[in-house]
Amino acid sequence: MLSLNFRLCSMSPCTVSLDDQTTMHFWTPNHRQLNKPTLVLIHGYGGNSRWQFFTQVWPLSRSFNLYVPDLLFFGKSYTNWTDRSELFQARCIREGLKRLSVNKFSVVGISYGGYVTYRMAEIYQDEVEKVVIMSSGICYTDDQKEEQLKKIGRNVFDLIVPEKAQDMRLFMNLCIYKSSPFKLIPNFFLMGFVQTICKKNRKEKLELAEYMLSRKADPNLPILPKALGTKIKASNTQGQWSCSYY
Repeated sequence: MLSLNFRLCSMSPCTVSLDDQTTMHFWTPNHRQLNKPTLVLIHGYGGNSRWQFFTQVWPLSRSFNLYVPDLLFFGKSYTNWTDRSELFQARCIREGLKRLSVNKFSVVGISYGGYVTYRMAEIYQDEVEKVVIMSSGICYTDDQKEEQLKKIGRNVFDLIVPEKAQDMRLFMNLCIYKSSPFKLIPNFFLMGFVQTICKKNRKEKLELAEYMLSRKADPNLPILPKALGTKIKASNTQGQWSCSYY
């Protein structure tokens, strides 16, 4: 059903081989329109491109040529290389876009995808036009990270790569600010999600999380030149977020 939603937005799946070790999966426009700008959407840690953006592709596809990749180890993207950094993820997405003949683009990243988006904007300044990063703790301090982990009071890896429906429910409740709709979803549905999404490439996903959590905060993060002096106005209506620049 999620794939059908993307296809109704005139998008098709595409797998790109970057080398003999790495493949990147994208949803791409069936026909790129020259009068539309190009927008790349980078999903977060919990699922893949279809789950993260299924409510956004319809309104955004009317204004943009959309490219929606699966991050490595999520969906159908995979590598045998051992690099687990967000910088490697950023380079793989950019290389995949090159293979798809995408040279200039704006990029949106949410949560873990925000880290990848930040690195893309840092190292590909000539290609990236505009940047939107949401719900991503890029500027955290070590004290803030420790405080958040203590608040959870659980092994965080059991939640971000859950094996039980109860862990999946707790993880989603932590992610949603107000009343969570997941309270009404039965355990068998959540367990199906765990079996289908979370258990695939579980070892590699844990390695990604361990890499992120083990890193010390960087007090000298590079400044994105295109972000200077830019204000972003964001809104959320019926599950469809939008961002505008002014």
